[in-house]
Amino acid sequence: MRRHNRLIHPTAYTYIYHGENTMRLTAQLKRPACRLLIALALLACSSPAFSAEYVAVNKDGANIRSGPDAKKDLLWEVFKDFPLQVVKRQKDWLQIKDFEGDQGWIFANLVSKEKRVIVKATTANMRSEPKKDATVVATVKYGVVFTPVEKKGEWLKVKHEDGTSGWISSTLVWPNDIL
Repeated sequence: MRRHNRLIHPTAYTYIYHGENTMRLTAQLKRPACRLLIALALLACSSPAFSAEYVAVNKDGANIRSGPDAKKDLLWEVFKDFPLQVVKRQKDWLQIKDFEGDQGWIFANLVSKEKRVIVKATTANMRSEPKKDATVVATVKYGVVFTPVEKKGEWLKVKHEDGTSGWISSTLVWPNDIL
């Protein structure tokens, strides 16, 4: 059995072939600069620049469709300020996902970059301070939309369009990484 060492790129990888019918590949980084480039690439991919994009519907009765065309089937309607996650862009259309995981398409002019969150728990206590034993300001129901104001740890300060504001555990709203 012959053993062949074959150098593919003198600065990056070494490939070792064993035998004629079987191949075992071993890769080793030869320079610290290569390791640094890979580390920087991984860091860039985990940065906020690559975080999810969220939008809010800017009018009541906006249609969510099965595809990026006004002639596609109507899946459901959403109300003003309803938050959506952008999955993909295609010309003037956005493929979106809602807080329940349902997906569809919406015409891009029907959304804005406004930040909104929606209650995903059956009920949630809105508190006067960002802690579990703080006074309950209001009890809110599933599907209520708020504007996020501030984040402290696992707590999100939110404001309702009627002026009510307080703190809700970020685990009870979607998206919880908006601030």
